[in-house]
Amino acid sequence: MNEKKKVSPSLADKLKSLGVKVGAKEVSQPKVIKRVSIDSVLKGDYRQMPSGESFVYEQRFPIKGLHGEISLHPTPIPEILAEYAKDTRISELAIEKFIFFDTETSGLSGGTGTYAFMVGVGRYKGDEFILAQFFLRDPVEEPAMLEALAEFFAHGEILVSYNGKSFDAPLLETRYKLHSIPLPFDDYAHVDLLHLARRLWRDRLASRTLQSIEKEILGVTRTSEEVPGYEIPYLYFDYLRDKDARPMKGIFYHNEIDILSLAALLNHAGEMLNDPFGEKVEESLDIIAIAKLFEDMKKWDDAAHLYEYGLAGDLPEEDFQKAVKRLSILQRRRGDIDEAVKWWERAAGEGQIYAWVELAKHYEHRVKDYGLAEDATHRALSLMNETQNLHARSFWEDELTHRLKRVTRKIAASS
Repeated sequence: MNEKKKVSPSLADKLKSLGVKVGAKEVSQPKVIKRVSIDSVLKGDYRQMPSGESFVYEQRFPIKGLHGEISLHPTPIPEILAEYAKDTRISELAIEKFIFFDTETSGLSGGTGTYAFMVGVGRYKGDEFILAQFFLRDPVEEPAMLEALAEFFAHGEILVSYNGKSFDAPLLETRYKLHSIPLPFDDYAHVDLLHLARRLWRDRLASRTLQSIEKEILGVTRTSEEVPGYEIPYLYFDYLRDKDARPMKGIFYHNEIDILSLAALLNHAGEMLNDPFGEKVEESLDIIAIAKLFEDMKKWDDAAHLYEYGLAGDLPEEDFQKAVKRLSILQRRRGDIDEAVKWWERAAGEGQIYAWVELAKHYEHRVKDYGLAEDATHRALSLMNETQNLHARSFWEDELTHRLKRVTRKIAASS
């Protein structure tokens, strides 16, 4: 009987049994990077400057249109906004002199190592809003971009930004200085809408980022093209390495919405401050916020009316008590003691220690009724002893003890 000859497995068979792919057609090929230029993604143009070319993507929006729920048609700038920003030019100059701007940068740390690879700018011209985005195809083009950008800034005298005073403007100043190019917005007025947004919506919104303001105040919803801000520097560095400009389209969209939101927000805030009793101010908390702003600007009569108007609406209990306190103190400052007493009595009836203290001062120093002053002081002490707030107790204890002793002495002396 013939036995079959055993064949030893080949090296290839052994490698296959171990899961190793062999053969020339199974060897992985190197990844082919597809280079896609920015002008094939967005139909911009190249502007020839003394230092070279700069890529610019420009769009025009009719001012009769909306951004979210807010019209792009400019609103007259109220004087109080100019006073708040400490520059009268803001309410005196035409809206065509306003330049809205925002940067997309290589990082958030600032300093000479950080540069803006995209600067979006917008301005009104006739019945249009012109939006231009200046983009660095390569960092070596930065001088040309700054020169092209300077031509746009030359149309204005007022900057509008969102945190631009602290970040965007100083960053651009550094880059212009680094390349020995004159700063095009030197001595411009500046409206930083982040600061105003904090004043108007600090008590109503948990976040005052521009995208939060867009969603909650302007009614803007970003599309799927949106790129989260934290991803933007990494996408740009990928572009510098691969030269594939397709992901840049999302960054252009992100920057475009930022600029349009600046224009819409300035319009909306202007309408609110121009007519805080009007239909543009629907929330009672917003009315109280404007009252605080007017009070800080020493427009006390307007502030008092706004506090009363806001208190007549629907306010959370804690905010209601804070507003009553501010109004009562404001009325005292204005010299309207009767109105102040009315609000102190209301707050005292709801267990507010400060209100009993103010009434005690009023009875002692103005009315000279030491018995009422003593009673008000006792009520304040009673509320203080009941509170679980140790800070409030330590704040009031010495003052109330001293006040009670003084009032008791006056009662004894008068009798």
